[in-house]
Amino acid sequence: MAEHSDVVIVGAGPSGAVAASELIAAGMSVTVLEQGDWVPADAFHGATRHWELTQLHEWHPNPNVRGRADDYPIDTSKSDVNPLMFAGVGGAALIYGAHWMRFMPSDFRVKTLDGVADDWPFAYEDLEPFYAYVEEAMAVSGRAGNTAYPDGAPCPLPPLPIGRVGRKAAEGMNELGWHWWPGSNAIPSRPYRSLQPCVLRGTCGTGCSDEAKATPDRTHWPEAIKRGVNLITGARVCEVETDAQGRASGVIWVDRDGARHRQSADVVILCANGIGTPRLLLTSELANRSGLVGKRLMMHPFAAVMGTFEEDLESWVGPAGQILTSMQFYETDKSRGFVRGAKWNCMPAGGPQSFRAGYGDGPLTDAWGAALHERVRRKFGRSFEWGIIGEDLPDEANQIVLSETLTDGDGLPAPEIRYQVSDNTRAMLDFHSARAVEAMEAAGAIETSVTSLIRDCGWHLMGTAVMGNDRETSVTNADGRCHDAPNLYVFDGSLFPTSSGMNPTATIMAVAAKCTLALIENRAEIETAA
Repeated sequence: MAEHSDVVIVGAGPSGAVAASELIAAGMSVTVLEQGDWVPADAFHGATRHWELTQLHEWHPNPNVRGRADDYPIDTSKSDVNPLMFAGVGGAALIYGAHWMRFMPSDFRVKTLDGVADDWPFAYEDLEPFYAYVEEAMAVSGRAGNTAYPDGAPCPLPPLPIGRVGRKAAEGMNELGWHWWPGSNAIPSRPYRSLQPCVLRGTCGTGCSDEAKATPDRTHWPEAIKRGVNLITGARVCEVETDAQGRASGVIWVDRDGARHRQSADVVILCANGIGTPRLLLTSELANRSGLVGKRLMMHPFAAVMGTFEEDLESWVGPAGQILTSMQFYETDKSRGFVRGAKWNCMPAGGPQSFRAGYGDGPLTDAWGAALHERVRRKFGRSFEWGIIGEDLPDEANQIVLSETLTDGDGLPAPEIRYQVSDNTRAMLDFHSARAVEAMEAAGAIETSVTSLIRDCGWHLMGTAVMGNDRETSVTNADGRCHDAPNLYVFDGSLFPTSSGMNPTATIMAVAAKCTLALIENRAEIETAA
């Protein structure tokens, strides 16, 4: 291990992968510290007969349930939603659904358009070339020309098949005259670089055993390491160190045996997600002159409408991500009683175990015995879901703090989540759920069920180290550079001023690419800043 690097990056997920790849290509020495490990494709169970029985054990998205040694506990006793994430090379992308969506142009101008939250310090047009860059790297499959976007949101690969589920969902949307489009996913529809084409198992959310889903451990890290990136796994960073001038001088990390190490660097970049990054800043007592570190947490409360049909829809067939999307009710219409909107994603119901997990569409007694058998007979293969991702507005009361009682395996304070779903969000999800029921009925559903809020839905962790132009009301500038420490950066979803109603990985990676380019261009200034 080198004693000093030009850059040290905390976290080997999507944003860390983009940053490391570009920095090493620019000739900078890079060390990456990841508290998790590599996960080989054959560790996932998707290709096995027992997949459904084991999927939510080892690969459960909630770290409090999963309880791997690489995880840290999170106090969620004061939160309406459980945060979901994963520690490992590739980050939570290892077990994401691979929904790939750009934010909409309006998402960057929420204050201007709707008088709430804040505008971003740049526009959709500024991020557009970086979207294109990461979409090519992530093997995004989709149909170009989506009428919801001014540029049609082009995709480098053709779309995955929409199957019987997609055709049935489209029938309902066409009957109502509502917008829909084939889903774009970070899953190749044909062989692409190191990735295999999707075989439509529908196991995306608990890891891809076929090496098809685009995750940074396959798309970025092998080449970055070949070029010279020093990626250290099993490394839990516990503190960012500073020098006498208040500049970041490196990090202290703990290995799996409990030994402490120091990695010095000219630049420190935090890519530890919307919980891990503010946790580390709070522990280190850094970059918080604004008082906003850990605040404005956004997690995208999620609702779902399931429809059951007479005909066989083969609704165990993948992908498990979005077969179709709809932005019919995405933009603000204040006559609805709330601001902003939501994106819909059409998803298959999965196998006989999958379609029951996580939903509240019936009494618990339906989950076993004769009732379960009858339910499976009636619904298996005949159901699909409209999932609803509503924009989560920033609220300083929704926040990450350090627990006074709970610690991780190394004795470091665990994060405590304080989060309540707002009245605006509840009204939004109620409206969209009612419209999704209409879409199901228009498609011919004989039965519908609504889950108004799924507790295990906090995949999207944003806003807890917000970027902006005013150092009094933001943690970093538009390039992710901390106002209070000129060589300390944040490149993950913590930066986001608003959440949009979109899955954020595309924007996390695009923003990381934009910020990395700025860092490279301003390297001399950073090295001499006081």
